[in-house]
Amino acid sequence: MTTSTDVPQQAAVPAAELKERAAALVPALRANAARTEADRRIAEENIAALTEAGLFRLTVPRRLGGHEADFRTFLDVTSELARGCGSTAWVATLINVCNWMVGLYPDRVQQEVWGENPDARVCGVLAPSATTRAVDGGLVVTGRWGFASGSHHAQWASLGIPVVDASGRQTDQGAALIPMRELTVEDTWYVAGMRGTGSNTLVADEVFVPEHRVLSVTRAVQGDYPTEHKDETLYRSALVPVLALVLAGPQVGLAQAGMDVVTASLAKGRGISYTFYERADEAPSTQIQLAEAAQLVDTARLHLMRAAEDIDTWAASEAYMPFGTRARVRMDTGYVARRSREALDLLLSVQGAGSFAEANPLQRIWRDQETGSRHAVINPAIAGELYGRALLGVEEQVTPLI
Repeated sequence: MTTSTDVPQQAAVPAAELKERAAALVPALRANAARTEADRRIAEENIAALTEAGLFRLTVPRRLGGHEADFRTFLDVTSELARGCGSTAWVATLINVCNWMVGLYPDRVQQEVWGENPDARVCGVLAPSATTRAVDGGLVVTGRWGFASGSHHAQWASLGIPVVDASGRQTDQGAALIPMRELTVEDTWYVAGMRGTGSNTLVADEVFVPEHRVLSVTRAVQGDYPTEHKDETLYRSALVPVLALVLAGPQVGLAQAGMDVVTASLAKGRGISYTFYERADEAPSTQIQLAEAAQLVDTARLHLMRAAEDIDTWAASEAYMPFGTRARVRMDTGYVARRSREALDLLLSVQGAGSFAEANPLQRIWRDQETGSRHAVINPAIAGELYGRALLGVEEQVTPLI
């Protein structure tokens, strides 16, 4: 197998260039968005374009041909992609964050995934919805994992499992890295929004997973990662803040996509029905609502980037992000989702009932955001509860995922 030293070191690509590559794809993603939704999977042209642009390699180590980009860059790219297609941005997000998780595993595992193909993609589900039994050299896994976004386009899957000893007693919670060829994909993703993400159910039936391909999630939550490459800043980032915050990137991009649609419509000079306004953009109510929506998008982006800065700064400091800051990042994630939804709600009001015509892309953008922003890890109410407890010094928490 190819080793790290055999793969040409990827030169660092400036963050601005990666964002420009994403922006250049927006028109094509937008043009393919309706077909992506109808087919319930990302258009292959989109996958090919993102691959060619290197945007599935944001979090692959540079020593293995990736960009090893920081999370501010990650979020700039995925929010930009969402301006073109929410489903495509969501899949790019999940594949890149699962690729990042592979960077936490030992080098041996990273070589298995990317040693011969730096464009290999990983999907994943953290919930441990499986049973396992210990055997010599690893675990035998049987289970079902729902909502595996990007599973149509991945070669590997990182899946939550209980780790057990020889007696069957659970000793840990883990993430098992399994080749997609050893799994079955069940077509279960029939939903109102984010239809193109192909977030189907993965099934394992007595699949052997060698012990080196099982990551301890319990230790990872505390920043204890088995990678030997301790000098790589990106893979010192805090686990749960990363897994939560990346889901907010497409939320901001979808809100901006709504702004793009509405401002383009207003520029055409349409009026407001049942009023004397022949041009809606001349109405103070339109101007105020548009301004408020824009400010909400800005507010969401500011919180998104503050949290990304928290992640990147603490990773660079070589100290693991403290509990209170991790709780705040969870809070910021939920806050971004709420503000983005509020912005789009205002934009729907500006556009009026015509927003919900099937021919109007605004209704798809709205459905995608309403669906994606309700991912369990985003949940603003739970985020508020856990952050409030952290602020008050309450030791008992509502989730281990902080």
